[in-house]
Amino acid sequence: VDDVLRRGKRAERIVCLTEETTETLYLLGEGDRVVGISGYTVRPPEARRKPKVSAYITAKFDKIEALEPDLVLAFSDLQADICAELIRRGLTVVCFNQRSVADILEMIEMVGALAGVPERGQDLASSLRESLVEMREESRRVGARPRVFFEEWYDPLISGIRWVSELIEIAGGEDIFSENRAFHDGKRRIVDPDEVIRRDPEVIIASWCGRKFQPDVVRARPGWDRVSAVRDNRLCEVKSAVILQPGPASLTEGVRALRKAIVGE
Repeated sequence: VDDVLRRGKRAERIVCLTEETTETLYLLGEGDRVVGISGYTVRPPEARRKPKVSAYITAKFDKIEALEPDLVLAFSDLQADICAELIRRGLTVVCFNQRSVADILEMIEMVGALAGVPERGQDLASSLRESLVEMREESRRVGARPRVFFEEWYDPLISGIRWVSELIEIAGGEDIFSENRAFHDGKRRIVDPDEVIRRDPEVIIASWCGRKFQPDVVRARPGWDRVSAVRDNRLCEVKSAVILQPGPASLTEGVRALRKAIVGE
């Protein structure tokens, strides 16, 4: 009985079905525990050597089972069916659903705890939080807050998800569609091109996931020649890999890219 009661231990073999948990484990110094990754993982580069076991809404279940993970980490309702099948196969699954900056920091702390290094998880989250606080304070000292339109997609136009909207404000901008941050579903963040004209963003930041940004597409939209950002040629791209992943990348490289686009620093 004592042996049974003592069996509790940290996860040693972890499959990560999205990039952000993989990146977090590597930042915590626990990359050796990762035994399987998403095929879309690019951060950190060395993780690409791990077996690729999933896309975003599909997974190679037999391959995952063969890796004998004691923990699988997933993300959002879009992976709910994958999670259900893995649970039916007897695997332990934790599915995160982080949608805000605070949620991302909490996810990092939880991954640290699951990996048996809670202090390191807390330290990493605290370090990221302090950097964001410093940037926010610097933005407040600058004073001016340009109006920003973040394009998550171009046809139809989709405004930024919650953590992106929050990071725009931290970086010194004003998200012109901040009311949409409450909506997880991209369909509920579709905006009318004429409403963008009316709200007149001074900066347009595009992050077309999987597609190269084309400023001429923005300039050619009917009536958009009247938009301040178009007139002043403040059309910028922030790569989706660093801003649309709700993990450490968005809180570091992503927010710095936003700040450069918004205030030029």
